[in-house]
Amino acid sequence: MLFEDSDIDKYLYEEIPLDRDCVLMSEIYIKEFDEALGKMLRREECNPYEVGYVSLVVVRKINDTSLELSWYPNTFTRFHEVSITLPKDMIKVCVGCCQYGIKPYIFVDHEWLEHLHLREYSVFALVDAIGVKNAIRGNALNKDKLIKLRDKIDELAENQPGISFISFADSLILKSNWDVGYFQNGVKCSYSPEKILYVIKKLDFLYQEILGLKIYAALTQGSNEYYGESLLHISKTKNHVCLNSLGVPFAELLAIENAAKKAIKSGVHPPMQLYLDEQYYHSLKFKFDFKKNDKPRNPYSAIMKSHQPSYFYSTCDELIANFDNKPSEH
Repeated sequence: MLFEDSDIDKYLYEEIPLDRDCVLMSEIYIKEFDEALGKMLRREECNPYEVGYVSLVVVRKINDTSLELSWYPNTFTRFHEVSITLPKDMIKVCVGCCQYGIKPYIFVDHEWLEHLHLREYSVFALVDAIGVKNAIRGNALNKDKLIKLRDKIDELAENQPGISFISFADSLILKSNWDVGYFQNGVKCSYSPEKILYVIKKLDFLYQEILGLKIYAALTQGSNEYYGESLLHISKTKNHVCLNSLGVPFAELLAIENAAKKAIKSGVHPPMQLYLDEQYYHSLKFKFDFKKNDKPRNPYSAIMKSHQPSYFYSTCDELIANFDNKPSEH
């Protein structure tokens, strides 16, 4: 039997604490952690925090068959939060010891936890041109201009192999995959969300130069079920393009865009160049003296978040000027 000491807090599934710091740990460390807690409670020299490897999480909602979590893969070099789902049948036990400041430990299936670290995640952007209807009515969008724009986007895409570009004449979808990093397996973190803002800035220049139109963009980030796959799938006959992603992030982008349009129409805030989901925004690596939390935001409705999320609105120039370490390639 494990965790028998009466000073150890043992949580039933329905009792797992909400909205407080918890950790995920592989089931392979259950016995070692139990032994460490026992030594600590017997006043023997021991530090349970030295056992195994932990992943920081906050439980946001308890469903019948799963937990909705905020997972923090990186809080050392940036504040990075990702919304994930933990199936109930992957949970082995949840214990803690508030008497000694030991936060709740959620022990989970080892393979599931490894998969969490080894799967790919993505940054998504929806880019749209402003004033297209008037440009069409004014016959300002001719074939030559549109082909020139397409060629310039081709050139931009060639220099950004880590970003996929799906374009229409007046809008684009951008997607970039990244690894969270897994020290035990030698996988390095490749998350660099700042890069896509440089691409959007260049797209804004191209649209203004060629079509005389400015652009705006909505951005978000999250998990990607098509792990281990290429950014895009194109069929052999080249008449089927798959973005290798579920539709959820794009629904979120549309929700941000819709909320922004309503806010602009009702005078809540003026039109802006960027509308960034709060998780993506907070993950950007800003200078220490940049008061990112004081910047304006507005709520929107997201289908896969248990709380009321917000988007921040800003411009490429303002955010780029306040980045801590600018990417070497942009």
